[in-house]
Amino acid sequence: MEEQKEKRYYTTGTFAKMASVTVRTIRYYDKQNILKPSYMSEAGYRLYTDEDFVKLQRILALKYLGFSLEEIRMMPLQSGVADMEESFQLQLKLIRQKKEHLEQMEQALCEAQTLLQKTKHVDWDEILHLIHLLQLEKSIVEQYNRATNLDIRIELHRKYSTNQKGWFPWIYEQLPLKESEKILEIGCGNGELWLNTKYEDIEGKQIFLTDISKGMVHDAKILLEQKELEFQYQVMDAQDITWKKEQFDLVIGNHVLFYMKDRKKALSEITRVLKKQGVFIASTYGREHMKEITEMVQEFDSKIRLSDVQLFEQFGIENGEEQLKEYFSDVKFVKYKDSLVVDKAEPIVQYVLSCHGNQRECLDGKTEQFQAFLEEKIKKQGAISITKSAGIFLSRKV
Repeated sequence: MEEQKEKRYYTTGTFAKMASVTVRTIRYYDKQNILKPSYMSEAGYRLYTDEDFVKLQRILALKYLGFSLEEIRMMPLQSGVADMEESFQLQLKLIRQKKEHLEQMEQALCEAQTLLQKTKHVDWDEILHLIHLLQLEKSIVEQYNRATNLDIRIELHRKYSTNQKGWFPWIYEQLPLKESEKILEIGCGNGELWLNTKYEDIEGKQIFLTDISKGMVHDAKILLEQKELEFQYQVMDAQDITWKKEQFDLVIGNHVLFYMKDRKKALSEITRVLKKQGVFIASTYGREHMKEITEMVQEFDSKIRLSDVQLFEQFGIENGEEQLKEYFSDVKFVKYKDSLVVDKAEPIVQYVLSCHGNQRECLDGKTEQFQAFLEEKIKKQGAISITKSAGIFLSRKV
C-alpha cells in the first residue's frame, strides 16, 4: 500500500506567492467564502494545503470561462483525485468550446470588416449575427452549470446506491431491444443510458438520440463515439417530433415527462410516431424519493426549498399511469429497488447545491455550517439512509 504523504501547510502569503496571485486576492476569496483556509493555527494564522491549490485552480478557470464570483461561490469546489479528473475534463471541454466560439467570432468580424471596406455600407444581418454569437458565451456558462449539476447528482447515486446494478444498466435491461428495429430516445442527456451497449444488441438497428439541448446532444455524441457504436443524433423538442407517424418500435423518455410544459402534446406526439404494438418507456420517481434530504435541509433552515416545482406532482409514480392511459391501453409500472447509504457529508452538500430551488441563497455563507450539521448526524448514526422511489412505466400502443 502506498505510503500517505504528510500534509503540508502554507500561510496566506506563501500560498499566494506559490500560486502567483496577490495576497489581497486570497484574502478576498476567504472573505467572500469562495476559498476558505483549510485550518487555523493556535496562533490564529490561516493555513492552506495542497488540496486548496486544486480549488484555486478551478476558481481561476471558472473566472476565465466567464463565471462571476457570485456563481463560483455557490459551486462545490471538490479537491479529491477523482474530482480533479472530472473538473479537468469539464474545463477542457469548455475551453475547446470557447476556442471554437472565438474562432467563429474572428471569422464573422473579418467578414463584416471586409464587407464594410468594400461597400462602405453596414450589413445589418452581419451585425445581428455578431450579436447572436456574443450571446453564445452565456450558453457556455449555462451548459457548464447544467453538466456539473447533473454529474453531481449522478455521482451521488453511483457511489452510495445499495443496488449495485445501477440505474442506467437496469433501464437498459428493461428495453425490448430484440423486437425493436427503430428506436427513438427523447431527452437523451449525455447518452449514458447507452454507455454499456454491446454491438450485438443494436446491430442493424436505427437508434436516434435527441434532446432539446444542443450541448447535451454534443456531449452524447462525444461520449458514445468513443465506443464506435452507430447512433444518429438530433436536437429536437419532444413536444414537436419531426418524424412522420408510426415510425418507431420503441420510444424512451428517461426522467423527461415531468419537465414538459405541454405534456399532453408530448404524449400525443410520442403516440403518433409509435408503430402499432410499439412501446413507450418513461421513467420517473415518487413523492417519497430522497425525502430524507428534504427533511434535513428544512431541519437546518425551514425556508429552504430544493425545487420550485415538485416534479413528481407533474408526472410521478402516483399519477403517471392515469396520464398515460389517456394514450395507451396497456400500461404497467416496474419499480427500481434501491436506496442510498451515505457516510460522508460533502456529497450531500454538493447534491443540495445542485438542486433548482432557493437553497443557494439560503445557504449563502452557511455551507460549512450545513456540512458540520450533516457530519454530526453521520457521527451519531454511522451513515445517512436515503429512500429512493423510482421506476419505469411500460406503455404499449395497441
